[in-house]
Amino acid sequence: MELYGYWRSSASFRVRLGLAFKQCDYTYHPVHLVKDGGEQHSEAYRKLNPSELVPTLIDGDVKLNQSLAIIEYLDECYPENPLLPVDRVAKAQVRALAYDLACELQPVTNLRVLQYLTGTLNCSDEQKVGWIHHWVSKSFNAFEQRLADYAGDYCFGNSVTLADICLLPQVYNAQRFNVPLEDYPNLQRVHSNLLKLDAVQQALPENQPDAQ
Repeated sequence: MELYGYWRSSASFRVRLGLAFKQCDYTYHPVHLVKDGGEQHSEAYRKLNPSELVPTLIDGDVKLNQSLAIIEYLDECYPENPLLPVDRVAKAQVRALAYDLACELQPVTNLRVLQYLTGTLNCSDEQKVGWIHHWVSKSFNAFEQRLADYAGDYCFGNSVTLADICLLPQVYNAQRFNVPLEDYPNLQRVHSNLLKLDAVQQALPENQPDAQ
C-alpha cells in the first residue's frame, strides 16, 4: 500500500488511524499542502488525484481518495478489528456520528476554506479563528449530546469505531486553535481513552515523518 498525505490534514489523519487499527503496512508519501503554493496542485499529483486533495491510497491496482471511502474499503478488506458494527441499526448510528464530524464540521474548517477566507475574502486572522470557534463549538455541542446516548469507553460503546476515527482529528484541530473544551466532558473522556491506544499514538500528526 501507498498513502499520499499531509501530517496535519484531518482526512489524512483519519486514514492513518484506519491503517493503524488494521495493522496495515504502507509506504508514506508526504504531500506538503502549503510549500510552493501546495504540492497537491502539482501536475504529478493532479494526475493521481484530480481533486487536488489528500489523502490518496493506492493498494495494488486500487486507487482511492476520500478518507471515509478508504476506511470502509480497509474495513471490508481487512475484517479484523472491525470499525463498523455488524448490526444494521448500530452501523447506521456509527456512520451518523462519523458524518456529523467528517461531513458537517471538517469541510468548513478545511485548509482551502480557511485560505479562501483570509485570501479572497480578506478576513483577518482574528476573524478566521472566530469562524473556527463558531463551527467547532456548534458541532461539539450537538456531538456531546449524542455521546450521552451512545458512548461507553469510546464514541459508540466500548469498541473503537469509525466515529472515534473521525473525532480524533477534530479535537486535534480544536486544540490547535484553542477552542475551549470544558463544556464537553463526554467528548474529553472518550478522547482521553483513545489517546491511550498504541494505534492512535502511531497516527498522531506530530509522530509523522513530515511533521513540522
